[in-house]
Amino acid sequence: MLAPGSTIGILGGGQLGRMLAMAAAQLGYRCHIYAPESHSVAAEVSAEFTQATWDDATALATFASACDVITYEFENVPVGPLATLDQTKLAPAPSALEIAQDRLREKEFVTALGGQPAPFAPVMAQEDLAVAVAQIGAPGILKTRRDGYDGKGQWRINGAQDLPEITIPDSGLIYEGFVDFTCEFSVIMARGGDGEVCFWDSAHNTHKDGILARSTLPAPAIVGEQVQQARALTQKIAQELGYVGVLTVEFFATNDGPIFNEMAPRVHNSGHWTIEGAHISQFENHIRAISGAPLGDTTSVAANIVMENLIGESALDLAGHLSDPGAHVHLYGKGAARAGRKMGHITCVR
Repeated sequence: MLAPGSTIGILGGGQLGRMLAMAAAQLGYRCHIYAPESHSVAAEVSAEFTQATWDDATALATFASACDVITYEFENVPVGPLATLDQTKLAPAPSALEIAQDRLREKEFVTALGGQPAPFAPVMAQEDLAVAVAQIGAPGILKTRRDGYDGKGQWRINGAQDLPEITIPDSGLIYEGFVDFTCEFSVIMARGGDGEVCFWDSAHNTHKDGILARSTLPAPAIVGEQVQQARALTQKIAQELGYVGVLTVEFFATNDGPIFNEMAPRVHNSGHWTIEGAHISQFENHIRAISGAPLGDTTSVAANIVMENLIGESALDLAGHLSDPGAHVHLYGKGAARAGRKMGHITCVR
């Protein structure tokens, strides 16, 4: 177990890194942020900040030498440069990033473990798209294999009339059939280096314009009926990867059981409610896991919990948000508000 005063390196400088650093400080650890952006909201609450590109081998090596363990706050950290670092310091292992960064590889990986994703097909050329749509049907969603989040890098295909409008990049795309689902939920699990695991309650996630808008507990009954099967798949994923830290897997609850949507090898927006709504938050348990400490109690502390994202200018009405005496307001310290930008969140615990 890392001693108090040890340094935890975090690759990425956004709000997830900010909340990880705050949890780490509570346990007596220092955090060192590495990010290419000059303004890092995570660095504002951390002991050190290295601003450098992901491919700056010298800066990355210097950063790594100053850290006792290194983790990630988002899954699109380039994997290539990490190969030069001491792999024993990285938690989770970069193999989790490699799989999560490629939607096709991710779905093939989960299918091999017995999971059920939406019907999918690789699209490497224009003729592949026509074949995929014919096989899977329309409407469907065409997605970039890499990058893209919060609804970015996605196109709805309503039928053959949409196909000529799409240009296939060299990296290829993936076509997914629509899923007839009742609701969306996520399984958030922490796994220690010794294999110990724990789960938080699964919230009902609702999205707007491809961005998570709200996570609510308790979730509909169908989530409770399917959560054990979803947890079993999540634990299989973690065991296969030798995972250490918090792992999030998103699911659709359907009449045919839980359908895998995607995995995130990190703490997750749908788990922000755990800061006030659980005995130990996802952020603290991630720090505990990667530092070799025992995991904490994930039990929810209230019967009704709602986490709402503050997106765009909705974050500007601070006085209004604080007028609810039961609201826990988290603003991330970002710059100008704009449409689709996550500026903060509010959690209400009743």
